[in-house]
Amino acid sequence: MKINASEIRVGMLLDYKDDLWEVLKTQHVKPGKGGAFAQVEMKSVNKNTKLNERFRSSETVEKASLEETSYNFLYEDENNYFFMEPNTFEQIEIKKDVVGEKGKFLAENLKVLVSFHNEKPISVSLPNQVTCKVKSTDVALKGQTVSSSYKPATLDNGINIQVPPFIESDDVVVIDTRNLEYIKKI
Repeated sequence: MKINASEIRVGMLLDYKDDLWEVLKTQHVKPGKGGAFAQVEMKSVNKNTKLNERFRSSETVEKASLEETSYNFLYEDENNYFFMEPNTFEQIEIKKDVVGEKGKFLAENLKVLVSFHNEKPISVSLPNQVTCKVKSTDVALKGQTVSSSYKPATLDNGINIQVPPFIESDDVVVIDTRNLEYIKKI
C-alpha cells in the first residue's frame, strides 16, 4: 500500500530498496528555502542495518502489508521460542533474535500477536501489561519522599526496573512491557 512520506510514523514497516525496514525515528522538516521533507531513521528487519533517508513530502513509499495472528506462548529452547495458534493448534517456532529482549516476559500460555510478512514471522507483540514477581529489591531508606523516590528491583525473569519504596521481595507487580515501568502492586 502506497503512503505519502508525510504519513510515515515510528513503528511502521516500509518496503523500501528490496528490504523490509522498521521506522525508528521520523522528523518532518520545513526549511525556509525549498520544499518540506521527512527525515527518517530506519532499521532493516532482515539484515539488522540502519539507514537514514530523506523523503520529499510529495514522494510516496510502500507500506509493508503485514498479517497479524494471535498465538499462545508454549516454551523455549536454547535458540527458539515456540507458539501455538489457539484455534487450529498449529505450532510455530520463532528465533530468539527476532523476539529480542521481550522474550524475557514470555510466560506459559501468554497471548501474543505475531506479525508475518510473506508468511515469515518478523515480530512478536506482547500485551501492554504483564504480571511479574519481584525477586530482590533494596531496602527503602527512611526519610525519602514517596512521590519522587524509586528504588531498583530485579524481577524473577532477570529484568531490572524501578519500583516505589513500599515494594518488597516476593511482591507481585504489574509491568508495562512497552517502557518497562512499574504500574501497580497486586
